[in-house]
Amino acid sequence: MEKSKVYFCKEITPESIVKIYETLGVKLKGKVAVKLHSGEQGNQNYIRPEMVKNIVEHVNGTVVECNTAYEGARNSTEKHKKLLENHGWTKYFDVDLLDSEGPDMELDIPNGKVLKKNYVGKNLKNYDSMLVLSHFKGHPMGGYGGALKQLSIGCASSEGKSWIHSAGKTKDQKILWSNLLEQDLFLESMADAAESIINYFKGNIAFINIMCNMSVDCDCCAIAENPCMKDIGILASTDPIAIDQACIDLVNESDDPGKEHFLERVNSRHGIHTIEASAKLGFGNREYELISKL
Repeated sequence: MEKSKVYFCKEITPESIVKIYETLGVKLKGKVAVKLHSGEQGNQNYIRPEMVKNIVEHVNGTVVECNTAYEGARNSTEKHKKLLENHGWTKYFDVDLLDSEGPDMELDIPNGKVLKKNYVGKNLKNYDSMLVLSHFKGHPMGGYGGALKQLSIGCASSEGKSWIHSAGKTKDQKILWSNLLEQDLFLESMADAAESIINYFKGNIAFINIMCNMSVDCDCCAIAENPCMKDIGILASTDPIAIDQACIDLVNESDDPGKEHFLERVNSRHGIHTIEASAKLGFGNREYELISKL
């Protein structure tokens, strides 16, 4: 397989996000969903609306999110809408909670290793293309969060999140956390779910990873550790596997002493296995060319 292209710039500004997107030469067609993380109430590390305002406007996109499968300020439509307002998302953008009303949309995963179905908010059907705008950071369960997590857990409905976390055992968040299985099955389930979103948009999808505020904890944590590494930059690609692999490699290559703490979180959760499992499914490539811009 030919190496995928991943574009990189060190400068992290609203303007540079637009510039690096333009280097992809991609025109997202029709109605564009911009999938990002709204940030749990109390979290200090999530990327603020002001940072992504230019790129959302550039693609004429609608910000999309989904409800969570754990207790907090985002596990119901009513609470999540209030948080979206409090965090400033609705001040700047049209925002669509994809699973605000049921029933979920079922996506088939015919060659999934663990999952054969993925459950997403039914409003996904209203979009022709997607920009996946990810904050690259650590994660308490997945090891790290990037493009593949946004495609899988991020795009899943509340019940769909339970389905992925339990490796297809339950959609009921009330019993989810007592039904967790082997870690690799969860990571492989994320890969399966990510593939279903890739297949759904049939190439009308692009990815931006922002490597800033890199805590070992996700933006889903109300009480998160402060960042342990200095900011690295912005990456863009049409390949979600390549862009996540490039981010991991940039952390490994960094001379920042905080990288050991960050990598302990990634490696202790076997986070690289999400990339490995995704590559085996064949919807992207771990081999890439990193092209510096700006």
